[in-house]
Amino acid sequence: MKQIVPISRFNKGEASKICEEVKETGVKAVLKNNVRVMMLVEPNQYDEMVELLEDYALLFEAEERMKTAEKEGFLTQEQVMKNHNITQTDIDKAEDVELE
Repeated sequence: MKQIVPISRFNKGEASKICEEVKETGVKAVLKNNVRVMMLVEPNQYDEMVELLEDYALLFEAEERMKTAEKEGFLTQEQVMKNHNITQTDIDKAEDVELE
């Protein structure tokens, strides 16, 4: 029940207090006439949710592409390395790169 907020609390000037509560709990459901009308989510949690949705969309797209892909068109890692004159030693010596 700590995650439920009646909309009337906003009318009583408690918006700042509610925002602090969201920081503590991560999420609040705002109710009007006992019906959920809005969700309040802490910004970091929102960003994580959006990233998960984007990842899911990319996964779905990749799975769809794999259904129609021609296996003959695939290259092995060894073929790619050979085509680009890259050795395993080159890879081992390379600096780590962080992708976002």
